[in-house]
Amino acid sequence: MAHTFLLEPGRWTMQGSWLERNGLPISVKGMTLVAWNRDNWFTMATKLIFPGSDRSEISLQYKGRFHEQERQYTFLLQNNILGQSEGEGWIGPDTIVQRYWVLSDRERRSGFETMHRMSDDTYYLSSGMMSGHFLISTMEASMVRQAKQ
Repeated sequence: MAHTFLLEPGRWTMQGSWLERNGLPISVKGMTLVAWNRDNWFTMATKLIFPGSDRSEISLQYKGRFHEQERQYTFLLQNNILGQSEGEGWIGPDTIVQRYWVLSDRERRSGFETMHRMSDDTYYLSSGMMSGHFLISTMEASMVRQAKQ
């Protein structure tokens, strides 16, 4: 079973929980679109909303490129809250792990995401954001691939 998330174009929905330091978990829902072009470049756009909360939505736009062996990749990330970041990802047998760091940031913010494959159509996402050495938020969510149309 090969990875379907990120390595194939697709549309994914997610639902789970968001947790910030000293706060209670809140519901999060989102959608991710993955697209590819012929030169091993991918784009990924994610939008997160927080139903029943006054928290602002989060939008993320990734543009990345796989290296020759297709097990590692680099990307640029534009986040409407954090600004511009750079990152890297590794493709493992059952997980995709990526990390990013915010450019020109005095708070030294960074983050990580782990997508664990449960089946071809389902992944489990665990992510976190840090400021310096401290965790400032985490998210866990189920990701489900939408049927091709």
